[in-house]
Amino acid sequence: MRKTLYLKFIMAYIIFGVFGFIMVATFASSMTLERLKREKAEKLYEEANLIADKYAGDLYNNQISLDTVKNQLDDLRVYLDSTIWIINPSGRMVLDSSKPIDVNNEVVIEGFDPTVTAGSYYTVGDFFGYFSEETLSVFAPITADYTVKGYVVIHTPMSKIQKSSENLLAISYILLILLFLLSLIILIFFTEFVYVPLRKITDATEQYAAGNMGYEFSVDSDDEIGYLAAALQFMASEIAKTEDNQKKFVANVSHDFRSPLTSIRGYLEAMLDGTIPPEMHEKYLGIVLNETERLTKLTNSLLTLNNLNVRGVVLEKSIFDINEIIRGTAASSEVQLRNKSIALDLVLTGDEMLVEADMGKIQQVLYNLLDNAIKFSHHNSVIKIETTVKHQKVFVSVKDSGIGIPKDSLKLIWDRFYKTDLSRGKDKKGTGLGLSITKEIIKAHGENINVISTEGVGTEFIFSLPMVDVDED
Repeated sequence: MRKTLYLKFIMAYIIFGVFGFIMVATFASSMTLERLKREKAEKLYEEANLIADKYAGDLYNNQISLDTVKNQLDDLRVYLDSTIWIINPSGRMVLDSSKPIDVNNEVVIEGFDPTVTAGSYYTVGDFFGYFSEETLSVFAPITADYTVKGYVVIHTPMSKIQKSSENLLAISYILLILLFLLSLIILIFFTEFVYVPLRKITDATEQYAAGNMGYEFSVDSDDEIGYLAAALQFMASEIAKTEDNQKKFVANVSHDFRSPLTSIRGYLEAMLDGTIPPEMHEKYLGIVLNETERLTKLTNSLLTLNNLNVRGVVLEKSIFDINEIIRGTAASSEVQLRNKSIALDLVLTGDEMLVEADMGKIQQVLYNLLDNAIKFSHHNSVIKIETTVKHQKVFVSVKDSGIGIPKDSLKLIWDRFYKTDLSRGKDKKGTGLGLSITKEIIKAHGENINVISTEGVGTEFIFSLPMVDVDED
């Protein structure tokens, strides 16, 4: 397209010009000649009727002499630039304005037939073989006593009409050439505002297709082409980000799988070659078991996240008591809380707080948030879970007083496998996927989750759910 689109437009432009000239040379030429012929015939017919009524009629009524009529017709011949005849119905020439009166040499038009006009008032031809060139002839009858005494016939060569037609066509050709040259403006506009931007976009597309997502180009336009260029650049940047995320994803997955596998292999080899004595096997088998649990957790998280991306989050909504779910999640984390001597403070609004959501997935959200809070809280600290109601929504808050999240990491915690530098020493079994899964679940409900954190002070996660009015049936 890049190599032929402009050529196609040029060819269309040339074809437009050629057909324009053909149209003028054929249709316009014939139409102009026909129009001039009709106008000339109408004018001559009016003059022929005047001559028949004023001069020729008086001649046949013997009220005027032939010489007088000849003098009058000579003046009209010059004025009309045409030959004027007075002819009898039999074809005998009475008077010819182009010749002197000669009564001794009679001229007869052989085969003269006034009906040759076929219902019209003019005819085009050689006038019964008299003229050697094509001639326009106009008839007007001379009547006296209700009978036709003769005819006034005015002749003008068609070559004169054709010359007038050619003069008009010359003007048409000049106008067509000017129009053709002015239409170059369209070609210039097309080149500057359509073809050049499209070529830039095509070149950029080829660069992106070759994998050069960092290729930059600019199209200064506020129309659809400019929008297309901006959309293409945005798409390339998003693809570049996706590729970077894929590389990070592979690197993180490789790292998180390699570490426990290395530990498992090291301990098993040590037990097999006797480096670890038999009496210590139980201890190290427990370590191996913990590492396999870590791998299982990572695999399950990856599968969950993959299903969310491929199928979207499929929700099975129901109406349930969020307070009860919070209490149940807190009870399931009792062992972890006890091991770090962490107190759990539940500040729940009302005995029952009904919401409409996917209960299983909301349980997973609460578990992920509480698990994170426990991991990053100090010993002998407090974790607070609170529910509040505002604008027909229930807001659930999970707040700890742990290490907090650095300010420059707050926007990155939702990324897959992301772990802050402060958390790497503490989150030994974390996969870096929990918060990504949490955000996808809340987003699928059409709700929001936010984080407020101060490094060294603590972190608070707040998400919302639609509340169900207890009065609803």
